[in-house]
Amino acid sequence: MAKFSNESAAVPLVELRQVTQRFGPFTALSHMSLQLYAGERVALVGSSGAGKSTLLALLNGTLVPTQGDVWVLGANLGRLSERQRRRIQRQVGTIYQQFHLVDPLRVVHNVNAGHLGRWPWWKAALSLAYPLEREAAIAALNRVGIPEKLYARTDSLSGGQQQRVAIARVLVQNPQIILADEPVSSLDPERSREVMDLLRNLVIEDGKTLVVSLHSVELARSYCDRMIGLRQGHIVFDAPTQHISDDMLARLYALTDLPGE
Repeated sequence: MAKFSNESAAVPLVELRQVTQRFGPFTALSHMSLQLYAGERVALVGSSGAGKSTLLALLNGTLVPTQGDVWVLGANLGRLSERQRRRIQRQVGTIYQQFHLVDPLRVVHNVNAGHLGRWPWWKAALSLAYPLEREAAIAALNRVGIPEKLYARTDSLSGGQQQRVAIARVLVQNPQIILADEPVSSLDPERSREVMDLLRNLVIEDGKTLVVSLHSVELARSYCDRMIGLRQGHIVFDAPTQHISDDMLARLYALTDLPGE
């Protein structure tokens, strides 16, 4: 397996140490170890069922590993109290394949959901009646190119516009790490490139770390500086994008099992 190393970065932002994740008898990830560093744009590639979404769920604390340790921002997620875990999770923003927006609400409310990790309940409830921090919402929507949609019903937007709202929500959250789980799978090729352009530019401008799962190897090569290939819950390769060969990709997507599997 080709292995990535970053000798110039002394402390990883995220680290998995011999992590296994099982769902009943099914093993989604097996003895996985990796390190992610600040400022990287990392693509997770591999066939459906390879473990990409499971890995992202471990990184944002949605899942606790069956075995092993997940370290995020210097903290072992499995050993934190619920309050401590939520504090770390506020620094990890996630963009989902299905957007996870509340369709009947106005765009401003969905963008303001990025504040929920730090707003008290009463402020969140008040904001549903009278949107708070509208300036921050407008600024985020301006950065994703749809400031005029502030008060539009979310279900009136196109798929590409809804994905931009989901990105604006993460911008308002202002995390150190942005995870994106197949963020363009429901979009046509032109809209996909627009969204990936937007994500790349935003993380570079703000100095964020991006981890994105993608079915498109072409997009992974175009927008990320590191690629991790997953197959049946194992890392097949982990290397700078320019070092990923066609042969490595052919082995990753081969229909027959690799030697040793």
